[in-house]
Amino acid sequence: MRRARAPLLTPARVYSQLLRIHPPSLTAPLCVAFSGGADSTALLALLAAEPALHPRLRALHIDHGLQPQSRSWVRACRATCRLLRVPFTSRRLRLARRRGESLEALARAARYGALTAGLRAGEVLLTAHHLEDQLETVLLQLLRGAGVPGLAAMPAVMPLGRGFLARPLLDVPRAQLRAWVQSRGLGCIEDPSNTDDRHDRNYLRHRVLPAIVQRWPAAARTAARSARHMAAAQELLDELARADLARAADGAALSVTALRALPVARRRNALRFWISASGRLVPDALRLEEMAVRLLAARAGANPSVRWGPTQVQRQMGRLTLQEVPAVTPPYELSWDPRRTRRLTLATGLGQLELARCAHGLIDAARLPAQLTVRTRRGGERLRPRAGGPSRTLKSLLQSERIALIERQQLPLLFAGEQLVAVGDLWVDARWQPGTPGAKRLRLIWHRPA
Repeated sequence: MRRARAPLLTPARVYSQLLRIHPPSLTAPLCVAFSGGADSTALLALLAAEPALHPRLRALHIDHGLQPQSRSWVRACRATCRLLRVPFTSRRLRLARRRGESLEALARAARYGALTAGLRAGEVLLTAHHLEDQLETVLLQLLRGAGVPGLAAMPAVMPLGRGFLARPLLDVPRAQLRAWVQSRGLGCIEDPSNTDDRHDRNYLRHRVLPAIVQRWPAAARTAARSARHMAAAQELLDELARADLARAADGAALSVTALRALPVARRRNALRFWISASGRLVPDALRLEEMAVRLLAARAGANPSVRWGPTQVQRQMGRLTLQEVPAVTPPYELSWDPRRTRRLTLATGLGQLELARCAHGLIDAARLPAQLTVRTRRGGERLRPRAGGPSRTLKSLLQSERIALIERQQLPLLFAGEQLVAVGDLWVDARWQPGTPGAKRLRLIWHRPA
């Protein structure tokens, strides 16, 4: 029994597929991510040959600057676009690789960042990912232990920046694209890094897939079918997550009580969707489990958090918040004589303190010594906010007033010797408050950075 032949590759077929996966492409401006390789050259030429698309088409080339001949590649891409009568733009990257960082991952992230930044409002970015690319993605995700979102591989269409990303060639074999380019006599760039087997995808492509395809010739199509099944399953999980998050929503935060009422698997699903919908990178399975179990089970007032990269989920006052991780304020201790200088500049980026005369100020000027100390929290500080009232820990005061954690970290504390005078511009200890109606009053002002 002979295998069915792949449908003939034509501009009309690509146009039809594009409209099927993203109907707004009927009128939207289109931008091809054009590397100059055979795949993206085929995509650009196919789209340029379709009269309904050509007037709305342009090409965007990202020059990584990693190869010595990259400048000549820009010229070659411009020449191809001139031949096809397609507007051409190029952007050059400057990659700064940190120790231990994957060059492959760095270049990919930088490329997509530049493509996203270069996308115009409502524009559709088109990439030339094809059938074998999808097979490679499925296998790589499987080897990395990915869950349903990863095994769904590359979606045919997704939001990107101010527009959309569409992949109209996911059902087209690589061989058809190469044949199309050759039949049109178009030149292509051969990037030597594509043969470097030190990169995971290249190793898979050159060492592993030939043996798989020889034994299972339809592997690419069956893997693509499995990816579509996973994508359908992910849609159902997303719908469930939306429903669970609607019940748990507390403004932009989530209610700990509502999340605790869910089974652990649904907690994980809801948290994953919540983080992804914010545009942030979803953490690994270990951290997601930590959020779904330990973070929600912690005692009230513990304020635990889970951090990954520049992001953290913080539990505070019965709510989970998603935030960028604030830079840790290094401990500092400064001496201040307010009689000599009205203002004191704090550590870098934390603003200034000012002791100013004020008819309603809460500090009695006569009680303050000449030498004051300003420093960050160390833990265990106590304060009596009003005369005759109880002494309270600074921690409990901050919690009761729901002061944000980043502000707690940055709060300047004013001391006279070992005695706490004031906490930023929030509280003054009773012993330093005016005792007589005619007392000279001062107000402590914290000029926060913009």
